[in-house]
Amino acid sequence: MRRARRWAGAVAALGVAGWGAGPGAAGEARAQESVRDRIASIRYPELRFSPPEAVERRVRGVPVYYLEDHELPLITFYAVFEGGVRNFPRDYLAAATAMPALMRTAGTRSLPPDSVDDRIERLALAMSFGQGGSSASAWVNMTTDHLDEAFGLWTAMLRRPRFDSAQVELWRGSELERVRRRTDDPASLAFGRFNHIMYGDHPVGWEMDPADLEPDNLSSARLRHVHEAVVCPDNLVLGVTGDLSWERAAPLLESLLAGWPPCSGNLLDPPRPSIRTAPGVFVLHRRIEQSVVVMAHASSVRQGDNPSYFASRIGNAILGASGLSSRLSERLRTEEGYAYGASSLWTTPSREDGLVGALTRTGPGTTIAATRLLLEAFDSMRTRAPRPAEVAHTIEETANGFVFNFQTPFQIVARRMAYERLELPADWLERYLAGIAGVEAADVLEVFREEVDPERMTILLVGDTTRFDASPRELGPVVLLPPD
Repeated sequence: MRRARRWAGAVAALGVAGWGAGPGAAGEARAQESVRDRIASIRYPELRFSPPEAVERRVRGVPVYYLEDHELPLITFYAVFEGGVRNFPRDYLAAATAMPALMRTAGTRSLPPDSVDDRIERLALAMSFGQGGSSASAWVNMTTDHLDEAFGLWTAMLRRPRFDSAQVELWRGSELERVRRRTDDPASLAFGRFNHIMYGDHPVGWEMDPADLEPDNLSSARLRHVHEAVVCPDNLVLGVTGDLSWERAAPLLESLLAGWPPCSGNLLDPPRPSIRTAPGVFVLHRRIEQSVVVMAHASSVRQGDNPSYFASRIGNAILGASGLSSRLSERLRTEEGYAYGASSLWTTPSREDGLVGALTRTGPGTTIAATRLLLEAFDSMRTRAPRPAEVAHTIEETANGFVFNFQTPFQIVARRMAYERLELPADWLERYLAGIAGVEAADVLEVFREEVDPERMTILLVGDTTRFDASPRELGPVVLLPPD
């Protein structure tokens, strides 16, 4: 009865005449057909998504990306500095890693750490300082009522950090404990070891150890050496978004940059990686209930406006980067039940080679079988093209997710800042979407044939070798890694 009332309501809303015009079922059928015709005839204007765009400006030569937004009385400032762990020698690993975190926790020259914490709490600030291998960043979010005081505090934290010795020691102790417990997480252990196997004595392959954390390596002089080389206007890109006009923002940015000394010049050019080329099987015995399998080899595909790059994105998604619907997950999880999931990876730096590979976790008794399936999946991608429907579905998913790149003004500004750092064009996201849309099945096959070879894979197995389903030597020459 409820369904009938809803259907009748829908018919009335569409203004369909003749409901029940004929006797019995025939009249109802004609009415339903009329409703379907009316629904089919409805035409909507084409939906066009026009995202807001950040405006590029310059203050004292520093690029600033600005997007005004009055939805809430909030303002965000964002700073990204070129330079990180990769730009310093190994004995500066601890200082380069710690420096951004200590800018947040270790006070300013005029305020001890507890006073900084009190002001952050009183002003209700959201704040973060962090670093990647090649950059450092800091952002602060504040209410408009606290703009001047909050921005002044953030400026002092950026330009004049104290590096309080007690906070430095607290960070050192925490990092020592993290290093000590690193082997407790098999996945983290595997990824760290694998990076070292592939990159050797290169910043990507470095793992923090207790020797790196000797007190002298975290001296005030070393921390300031890193700070003066990285956190300086020559390396800086700024972002501003929120409830303030440019006329209000510009003087604040002027005050941030005025009198800021130039970079010290201590930032080294990052070393070019020499990625392992020889295949092999590395085994690390650990008495754990799930083995970790990681494999990869070098790839020359670079991020950029070129067909190989776009084809690699679609191919990687089809193979294993798209989650539970990917080939790897369907094969290892759904069909064989070897693993909860499996994923492929294909890194594409813009200035150097990356890696193409895969990873999974599985029971000890299926370790070798799961590894073989990963290798077979790569081989299948280079022996026959994916189905056109697979390619079309992946492209559609990418296009449908396009809007999620514009969820917040901060996200829009941060992306433009990233493009500035990576020397990508301002319309890179639109170019990316257009490039993805043009990928065909034959393009995916071609890039896999040119770039991927299962026989070149370096494989790392971390697990209880006494319970493996077969000998790792069946996969190739084996190197046994010493335990920590």
